[in-house]
Amino acid sequence: MRAPLSIIIPTLNAEGGLPVVLGTLIEGLEGGLIRELVVSDGGSGDASCELAEAAGAEVVRGAAGRGGQLRRGADVARGEWLLFLHADTELSAGWASVVQAHIGGGQGAGYFRLAFDADGFAPRWVAGWANLRARLFGLPYGDQGLLISRDLYDAVGGYADMPLMEDVAMARSLRGQLRMLPVVARTSAARYRQAGWLRQGGRNLWRLLRYLAGGDVDRLGRGY
Repeated sequence: MRAPLSIIIPTLNAEGGLPVVLGTLIEGLEGGLIRELVVSDGGSGDASCELAEAAGAEVVRGAAGRGGQLRRGADVARGEWLLFLHADTELSAGWASVVQAHIGGGQGAGYFRLAFDADGFAPRWVAGWANLRARLFGLPYGDQGLLISRDLYDAVGGYADMPLMEDVAMARSLRGQLRMLPVVARTSAARYRQAGWLRQGGRNLWRLLRYLAGGDVDRLGRGY
């Protein structure tokens, strides 16, 4: 029996973090869970594609834009289940057994509990709000990952080719079919460190509210 899971990672100049992320996936390979790794690149000028190919990934190239990259990656994936991960997100040890159990249950889609690669009150507060938002409103972001069957992914129309909020659009299409899995997705805090935790968190919330109110995604994307 073929392994059930295709992992899809969008990249854009991700050579700094990609090796670490790929390292966390080894337990899935050793457990016979992963069928393939698809890296969907958006025009990297660094060694992202070379690193991915050296790791045995299928590399798909196209225009930058996370929604389009995720969609192109899914288009070539052959697994019965898809796991979408960001290139700066590491999964905690034991993730493979949790994912295998979810696949065995065969129902709905899953996402992970967010954490940042930073210490202190601000990272814990921002991650805590993100996890609460996901639980209460069914709106996990892409850095929390998405585990979904191919059948369900196709049924909801897949990721939209949009410059921003593709993860929110997907979550809304999966309303009532998402649940948090007991795995930590530890993601980079680089953007927060650069802009400041309060400022970046406020920007993210403002963009979300504008999008939910019908704001133009192309305009929101230009300001990201």
